[in-house]
Amino acid sequence: MSRFIPLSIPNFAGNEKKYITDAIEQGWVSTGGAYITSLEQNLGRYMNCHRLAACQSGTAALHLALLECGVMPGDMVIVPTLTFIAAVNPVRYQFAEPVFMDCDDSLCMDPMKLEEFCREECRVDGDKLIHNQSGKHIKAVIVVHVFGNMADMESIMDTAGRYSLKVVEDATEALGTRYTEGKYAGRYAGTIGDFGAYSFNGNKIITTGGGGAVMAKSEQMVEHIRFLSTQAKTDPHYYVHDEIGYNYRMTNLQAALGVAQLEELPGFIETKHRLYGKYKELFENYEYGKLLAFRERVYSNKWFFSLEIPMEKLACGMRTIITGLEAEGIQTRAVWGLIHEQKPYREALAYKIEKAKFYSERILNIPCSTQLTEDDVCYAAGKIKDAIEKMAV
Repeated sequence: MSRFIPLSIPNFAGNEKKYITDAIEQGWVSTGGAYITSLEQNLGRYMNCHRLAACQSGTAALHLALLECGVMPGDMVIVPTLTFIAAVNPVRYQFAEPVFMDCDDSLCMDPMKLEEFCREECRVDGDKLIHNQSGKHIKAVIVVHVFGNMADMESIMDTAGRYSLKVVEDATEALGTRYTEGKYAGRYAGTIGDFGAYSFNGNKIITTGGGGAVMAKSEQMVEHIRFLSTQAKTDPHYYVHDEIGYNYRMTNLQAALGVAQLEELPGFIETKHRLYGKYKELFENYEYGKLLAFRERVYSNKWFFSLEIPMEKLACGMRTIITGLEAEGIQTRAVWGLIHEQKPYREALAYKIEKAKFYSERILNIPCSTQLTEDDVCYAAGKIKDAIEKMAV
């Protein structure tokens, strides 16, 4: 029987069981407890940014960030089309309108098209950016650090400052990614913009099962986010609520798992680097696939590995490759379907989408779990090559 090589699964090699057992024995299993505070403090210490609040998911983190941005019904928010749909749905939670932006070769938002759109399609009215055709206020931009690759934050922050845009960094895939040079040297993904969102879903580099966190520019904002995430209870003794709140708080059990996982994060990233290096060696000068690089001047967590396949050289679609590999016990996946082409968003504004379309048809994510050995990588790479070459024209 073929070996099974998973795409991306959790790695519980540390104190997970110990801390979860401790939380259970203490009786603190819900949305209060010391592990929530510990996770927030330890994350802040790790990223040199102590202004953050734990929450229920990466999606909740993005929604809370948009709430704190003041995004209202009728506003516009610039978003990428090449990303998971959870990065965009919170815009609609606020009854606002997304404006879809193209990617560059990093798979992250194209900063040149972002600036061009703001300059050519909009006007500045006081401290507001107004979309010329609709007359709507463009209030924010959501920047996703795709697969752990840092977006060009220097350019994006310059544009955002020029046009009074709030910046929400979707760092759900990029915990641990940081700049090593340049204006933001030493700054971590999610700590550069006005807000940063993190996810601890089961396939992320660390997990709490579900869960997420929100970074903000000020402690006052973080306290308000924490307030909103716990049903906006104004009076600590009576059920008094002056704002609409949400059930978005992380549980202590989730946080206990997260505290243990965070202890392992540096080792997980080292493993990702080693596995990526082996894949790079195996796919060097390969005719039917190129392993995408990560941005220079950045230390990436290398969460996901992307193989760009020249589909024009093959007599099949990506689904055939994925299902063929699945039958061989190798888990892979295609990149997401472009969001502006999805049914709920087909009427939304999309600005000069070109590279996103190109990459959406050619990217295959390949096994990258931190439990993999170099022998596993060699085995998976061999199976991937076999599956592709069978379909070569």
